[in-house]
Amino acid sequence: MTLTQRAPAARGPTAPASDRRRRRRRKRVPAVVWLFLLLPLAVEAFWVFWPALNSFSLSFTEWSGVGPAEPVGWANYTDLMADPVFHMALRNNVIWAIGFGGASVAIGLALAVTLNRPRRGVGFYRSAIYLPMVISLVVTGLFWRIIYQPGGPIDQMLALGGLGAVTVQWLANEDLALYAILIAAVWRQVGYIMVLYLAGLKGCDSTLEEAASVDGANGWQTFWRVVMPQLKGVNAVVFSVTVIDSLRTFDIVWAMTRGGPYNSTHLLSTYMFQQGFTLVNLGYGSAIAVVIFLLAITFIITYLVRQARMEES
Repeated sequence: MTLTQRAPAARGPTAPASDRRRRRRRKRVPAVVWLFLLLPLAVEAFWVFWPALNSFSLSFTEWSGVGPAEPVGWANYTDLMADPVFHMALRNNVIWAIGFGGASVAIGLALAVTLNRPRRGVGFYRSAIYLPMVISLVVTGLFWRIIYQPGGPIDQMLALGGLGAVTVQWLANEDLALYAILIAAVWRQVGYIMVLYLAGLKGCDSTLEEAASVDGANGWQTFWRVVMPQLKGVNAVVFSVTVIDSLRTFDIVWAMTRGGPYNSTHLLSTYMFQQGFTLVNLGYGSAIAVVIFLLAITFIITYLVRQARMEES
């Protein structure tokens, strides 16, 4: 009895202190962890954040890359408002976002639903559809330039189908060139969207579909009212990825037309590159880059807010 009473008294002042030291040691972050955190942050700050901040300051100047930059205030932005090529590029970006997003999502979702059920050869079809995604956009553009060239595969197929009279120079026609590039970009993107939706469909509860069938729902009603609500999270990811991809599209347009003919296929990214690095009008090009950044950050913040609300609900 005496021992049981003395033991706590002897450990009293030291035990809590040792426990606190052990807890502090457990909470202490090792130096190597800080190294792995701070080193990438420093690289990111030097190669991404610092040039981005410089772009903001450069957008208020006129600079050809030689000598000191001359401050011009908001002149670059007021010139943008009166620039018809900038208006065309902005309009093309809207067309691109709607066409690229709408077509790739609709075709990708249809392919995912079709190839979701196990059947013979389904793995081969999934791989074949996803294969263009591993090819770079520049190579994709060069590949489709060959397809669209006069007398190329597209013209030959139309001729075989008795439609030789409707053949045109697809990439030289200012009314059709943007849509011809859009088809090439969608061809590459549908495999990626299909994979995202396949992952979402694997997580759907099949018992709900069976219950809907027992209640008399047809295939379309089951898909629209039972499956699609379960794909809400995937839809948000696909929407954000598609919008951001459409805003940063550059390679395929530059590889196929370089913004021509007559600036009809310029997107904001290609026009920014042309102004900044072809015409060496770095201040004006930086102003276009700032506009692209503001559009992209608006969609990113919208996506993050939407995700936060979904997680709270």
